[in-house]
Order: sequence, then C-alpha cells, then structure tokens
Amino acid sequence: MSVLFVALPLALALGAAGMIACVYCIRGGQYDDLETPAVRILIDDRDTRPQPAKAGESDLDRRGSADPDG
Repeated sequence: MSVLFVALPLALALGAAGMIACVYCIRGGQYDDLETPAVRILIDDRDTRPQPAKAGESDLDRRGSADPDG
C-alpha cells in the first residue's frame, strides 16, 4: 500500500511532463508540415480525361446502355 504513495505521484508527474513536452513541441512548430501544402496543388483530385474504349466495346456500353441482354 505504501508503494502507491510513491508510484501514483511519480506516474502523474511523468504524465504531466509528457503533456507539457508535447504542447511545447506543437507550439514550437515541430509538427508543421512544410512540404505537403506546396505539393498538394500538383496532385489531381480525379482523372478528367476520357477513358479509351476497350476492343469490341461501343460508346453506349461504357455509358450503361439499356440493353436487356446486358
């Protein structure tokens, strides 16, 4: 039981020190991402080019025809 008088304050002190260190690093800019915002403009969200038709596939087949066999 007497171990709790030492272990509990020690655990709380270590947890508080870790939180203070984390806040210090975040406020100091340690986790700022300097590369991604500059590169994000170069990444396309989607492909806007028309897809080439496969052999034997018509334009209606790619759009989803109303063919009852299909």
